[in-house]
Amino acid sequence: MDIAKQIVDQWIRKMVTEHPDWFDKDRDENKKISKAFIILGVSSYLGIEPSEAESLMTDGGNDSGVDAIYIGDTDNDNVSFPVVIFQAKYKFELSNDSNFPANSILRVTNAIKAIFNPNKDLIMNSTLQQKVTEIRALIMDGYIPDIRCIMLNNGLTWNAEGDQHINEIKNDQILFDHFNHRDIVNQIQRRNQVNESITLSGKSVVEDFNFKRVVIGKMNVREIANLLDKYGDGLLEKNIRRHLGIHKNRVNSDIQQTLLSEKKPNFYFFNNGITMVCSQFNYNKFTEENRLVNVKDLQIINGGQTSKTIMQTVIDNPDVDFSQCFVLVRLYELPGEEHEEMLADITFATNSQNPVDLRDLRANEKHQKQLETAVEQLGYIYKRKRDSGVAFGDSIPSSVAAEAVFSIWKKQPHIAKYKRNELFGKFYNDIFNSLNAAQLIIAVLIYRYCDSQRKRENLVTKYPHLPYSNYFMSTIIGDLLLKDLQIELAALTHINFETAKSHFEGAKDALYNRANEKIIAALTDMYPEGYQNIDPRRLSSTFRSGFLLEKVL
Repeated sequence: MDIAKQIVDQWIRKMVTEHPDWFDKDRDENKKISKAFIILGVSSYLGIEPSEAESLMTDGGNDSGVDAIYIGDTDNDNVSFPVVIFQAKYKFELSNDSNFPANSILRVTNAIKAIFNPNKDLIMNSTLQQKVTEIRALIMDGYIPDIRCIMLNNGLTWNAEGDQHINEIKNDQILFDHFNHRDIVNQIQRRNQVNESITLSGKSVVEDFNFKRVVIGKMNVREIANLLDKYGDGLLEKNIRRHLGIHKNRVNSDIQQTLLSEKKPNFYFFNNGITMVCSQFNYNKFTEENRLVNVKDLQIINGGQTSKTIMQTVIDNPDVDFSQCFVLVRLYELPGEEHEEMLADITFATNSQNPVDLRDLRANEKHQKQLETAVEQLGYIYKRKRDSGVAFGDSIPSSVAAEAVFSIWKKQPHIAKYKRNELFGKFYNDIFNSLNAAQLIIAVLIYRYCDSQRKRENLVTKYPHLPYSNYFMSTIIGDLLLKDLQIELAALTHINFETAKSHFEGAKDALYNRANEKIIAALTDMYPEGYQNIDPRRLSSTFRSGFLLEKVL
C-alpha cells in the first residue's frame, strides 16, 4: 500500500479528532474525514494554515462540485485577481488507485461557466453564494479573474474523458491542475537535502570575501530543466514566490517565447538570472573552464519562476536545440546556522521588488521573534513563519495576526481583506511597529469570532450583510471593547490582558450585536430603500471601500 496515503489518512483523522468544531455540521464520520482531506489539501496547495483553509470551504449540499474557493487580492496594474477552485474526491479504500472521476470534472466545469458569468444562475448553498457574489462583484467592477482549478484526490489524475470536459472550457484564463496525496506529503514534510553536481559552462568567477564564497557563471538551460525535473519544488523550499504558470504571467510568457525563438542564443543577456545558495561547494581548482561544481544543500532563492518556466519549456519541446542557450547563475556558500539571518537578507533583497508573499522574509526579524516569545508567555503559539508540519494546536499564524491587527487596531478592514499580499510589505511597519502580544492576541480573538459568526446561516438569513462585513464588524468590536475597558490601545498590555480577554469572552455576543446595529444604521442611511433589497454584488462592493467607516466609528 502507498505509505503516502496512510500518512494523509492519519493526518486527517487526527484533524477530525482535534478540531471537532470544524465538523459540527457533519454527523457522518466519512463526511468528516472527506472534509478534513479537503482542508489538508487546500492548506498544503496554497501554503496556508489548516485553520485558514477551513474558512475557504464551500462543500455540502448544492455546492455544484466546488468544495473550496480561494479569492486572492486584486492586481491594480493588471486589473486582475486570482481565484483557485478545489474539487476533491477521497477514496477510503486506500489500496484503490482510481482516476479522478470524469463526471466530477464535468460538474465543476459546468459550475465554472456559471460562476464567472454574472448573468447566469446557479443553484448553490449559502457559503458558496457568498464567494460567488464576491467574485461577480469584482467582475462587475472590471476585474478579470485568473482561474486555477485543482482536482484533489488520493489517487491518479483524470483520464481521456476528463480531458475532453476540460478542453471544452479551457482557455488562457483558466488552468487545470491535479494534486494528490503524494503532493500533499511532499509539500508538508521537510525537504531532503539537495546534494548535486552542476556544470558551469565556459569561464566562471569564484571569489572569497568576508568569510563567504561566491561563484558566478552560466548554466545551460537544459541542465536547469533537469535539476527542476529531478528535485521539483524541493529545490525551491526557500524560494518565496509561487510559480504562476506560463499563460498567467507576462514575464513567464516572454521567457518561453525567447527560449523558442531565434533569440535563444542571447537568452543569457535578456534574463536577470538565478540566485542559488548552498552550505558548501567544491570544484577542481586546476579547471579554468566548464567547471563541475559539487554542491551541498542546494536551494534556489531567486529565479524560481524562471527555473520552472525553463523546465516546462524544455520538457514540452524535446526536439528544440538548447545547446547554446544559457542563463546567469550566482551561487553563494553560506555555511552554518549563523548565516540564516544573512540568507533572509539576501532573499529579501533579491525578491522584494517583485509581487511576492513577504511573510517568510519578515519571519526572522527581531520584533517577530520577540512577539513569538511574548505570545507564548500569554498561553498561545505565534507562528511567525510557515513550517513543514501540520499545525493542530491553538496557534496564531502571523498572516492571521496581520489581518486582525490591521483591521481592528489600525481601522483598515477594507485593506486588510483585499490587500493581504501587501500586509508584510507596504503596510508592515504600520501593523507591527509598537505591537505587543496582548494587542495581537485580543485582535485575533475578535477577528476569529466575527469570522465564525458569518458562517451561521440563521444569522446570515436575518442580516444579509454579514458575509461581506465581518472585517468591519471586527473593527467596530475592537473600538467598543477599548471603550468598555476605558483604555487607549497603548494601555492594552500583558498586565491587563486577562481582564481584557475575560471581558471580551463574556460580552462578545453583546458586542457583536452592538456592532451589528451600527452597521445596519449606516447601511440604512446609505440605502434608504433597504439594504436587504439591493443586489448582493453591490453590497459586497460597499465593503471594499473605507467610506462606511466614517459612519460606524
